[in-house]
Amino acid sequence: MDELREEADRIHAELTVAEREWDEWVIARSRVGEVLAPGSDSIAGPEAFQGPGDPGEQPGRPESPEAAKPKSVVPVWRAGLAWSALSVDYQRILRVLADCQRLGQSPLACQEMAVALGLDVVPAKVEALRSKAKRLTAHGWLVEPAPGRFTLGKGVTGPGSGS
Repeated sequence: MDELREEADRIHAELTVAEREWDEWVIARSRVGEVLAPGSDSIAGPEAFQGPGDPGEQPGRPESPEAAKPKSVVPVWRAGLAWSALSVDYQRILRVLADCQRLGQSPLACQEMAVALGLDVVPAKVEALRSKAKRLTAHGWLVEPAPGRFTLGKGVTGPGSGS
C-alpha cells in the first residue's frame, strides 16, 4: 500500500511540473500572438504587415518607452544607406548601440539593451529585442562578437552620417 502511495505522489509531482510547463507555453504562445498581431505596439511587431511610409511615424517625435510600429522589413546594410531606411524601433536599437560604442563600452546583451530602451526586462520583451538584433545582424547592421552580445557592424555609423 505504501508503494502505491509513493508512486501516486511521484506521478502527482510529475503532473504538477508538466502542468506548470504547459501553462508557461500557453502564456508564451499568447505573448507571441500579441507581438505578431497586426497593429501591435510591441518592439517585435511584424514587418510584413505594414508597407513603407507608416502614417503613424512622425520624425522628431520624442521617444517613448513603447516602440513605434514597424514600417518595413530590414534592408541589407550597404555604405551610404541611412538609418531612416529602418523602422523607428530598429533605429532605437542602433542608437543605443551607437551611444555605447561612442562611450567605449563593450557590446550589449539584449537585457542591457532593454534597460537602455526603457522596456520591461521580461522574457517576452527581451526575446522580441533579441529577434530584432538577430535580424539586424543577419542584414549587416550589427555584429555579434560574442553569443548574445551585439554592437554596430563595421562601417555602420550615426543616423546623420548617411551610413
